[in-house]
Amino acid sequence: MNALVALCHFCELHGPRTLFCTEALHPPSPSPPQPGSAIPGDRDREADREGEGLTMRANSSATQRADMCEGCRSLPASHPGFVSVDSETGIRYLSHQHPRQPQLFSVVRQACVRSLSCEVCPGREGPIFFGDEQHGFVFSHTFFIKDSLARGFQRWYSIVVVAMDRIYLINSWPFLLRHLRQTIQSLQDTALKVFDNEQCVCPQRAVRMNSAFSPAVFPHQRSGNAARSLTSLTQHPNLWASLHSSFSWLLKACGSRLTEKLLEGAPTEDTLVLIERQTEQEEEMSGWEGAEGGGSNPQPSQSESVHSKDFQFDDGRQEDLLGPKFKSLRHLRQVLGANDFRQLTWHVLMGNQVIWRGADPGLIQSAFNVLKALLPVGCVRAVSYSPHYEEAYRCNFLGLSPDVPIPAHVSSSEFSMLVDVHNVERGCVNPVSDDDILSLYQFNISSANTQPTDKGPTLLNKIEVALSNGNLSVEVVSLCLLCLKEEWMNKVKVLFKFSKVDGRGKEDTQKVLALLGATGPGEEDNVRLLKFWMTGLSKLYKSHLMTAVRGGERTLSQ
Repeated sequence: MNALVALCHFCELHGPRTLFCTEALHPPSPSPPQPGSAIPGDRDREADREGEGLTMRANSSATQRADMCEGCRSLPASHPGFVSVDSETGIRYLSHQHPRQPQLFSVVRQACVRSLSCEVCPGREGPIFFGDEQHGFVFSHTFFIKDSLARGFQRWYSIVVVAMDRIYLINSWPFLLRHLRQTIQSLQDTALKVFDNEQCVCPQRAVRMNSAFSPAVFPHQRSGNAARSLTSLTQHPNLWASLHSSFSWLLKACGSRLTEKLLEGAPTEDTLVLIERQTEQEEEMSGWEGAEGGGSNPQPSQSESVHSKDFQFDDGRQEDLLGPKFKSLRHLRQVLGANDFRQLTWHVLMGNQVIWRGADPGLIQSAFNVLKALLPVGCVRAVSYSPHYEEAYRCNFLGLSPDVPIPAHVSSSEFSMLVDVHNVERGCVNPVSDDDILSLYQFNISSANTQPTDKGPTLLNKIEVALSNGNLSVEVVSLCLLCLKEEWMNKVKVLFKFSKVDGRGKEDTQKVLALLGATGPGEEDNVRLLKFWMTGLSKLYKSHLMTAVRGGERTLSQ
């Protein structure tokens, strides 16, 4: 964390003074040692300390101190200071009475003066935030320490955290407040014990009330009591070493607590739908486990088992499938032919049920894997291979074994398409490669749909242009398809907001369709595609829109 922690004190003789500060130096060190000066971390001054990967070592650079009383001084003039080295990152945490760099000295000095004079919170004890771009931003926590010889029996201190990053410092407010209060409470408790012992020996309140007051001798009386150090108030022999360890850990922990991450943008609808499905599956699993623990062990039916298992969106890893398989949309187009592929893709984009019937489950699964890339995740409901027919409301991708009959109402429906996969009978010929699917299978495509598919939708025309362009690799075609899906999902969001949430009429909706580029040739197919893709919007997005609209209505009504 690029910050500095300092302990400040309001001296009755010299005003606000910096007692102790800890700063972080990132490797390489910004101030190399000068010739003739001692190197920080001499072996005879090392003192290893445990905890948080830090190693405490004495620092050989002495700080010049002048015009200081005992209350303004933290370390003796001969004390070298402290250094803590983070063994993981190589960052050094240096503690002195004052910062090493002159620029930091002025910044800390100003923060000290402001924290103990003009910038105070109600009650004079507690946290406060102030600062600017030029002098840095400060998180300050002021507090009192009991002193039997001080005016009002207490002395005023503050701990300040100075940083140039305002947002980072504000976001760290709860963390800093929690841990600084622990440090402050420890100091106050220790000083309170010393205060109580001194009061038991010689109660100062009675002494002051019985002593004669003289304006001439008052300054001399006050000067004798104004120079008590924090070490004297707490009777802690290793006070500064303890504070150095605490401040060093605070800088290290606060720096590793918040990290910057590169975000490529808001999550897509596919990502949100996948998260929602995963959450639903986890809830179902926990519900089943709870039911088993309660003594009941409900077994789902065969249909429910197939449904719950195959509705999961496949990640499309073709290497897990054995035998012949479709590798890409372009490969599927080459096998089926341009006309049959366009008809198949049209049914997929319109949301009709696509049924593949054959004896090779791996081949059918590979076909579904490449066809799923045409749709948003929320529009995919697949049963990869089933021993019986599943209704269209349950799945729009259905794989069947060869002996499963198709119901009459499905065969005659224009909202379904059947692809029969027949094995090609071959004699004793040379083995055929798995890539040569046409030599292994024959594909018969049938549908009761009489609507021409050569006009639209517009998305299908663009997909075919990309697939037919031999200069584009499979990876480039996949990225192009991803961009096209995002473009049309944005159109779906606009239409959903306009028609479903706002409840506009047909004329206004037609104008919006014209703005979205969904009118003209293939307009009917474009509208069907947009309405089907609305079912793929995430629940989170829909609820967000409804909440925003209701909130706006309440605001207008008020």
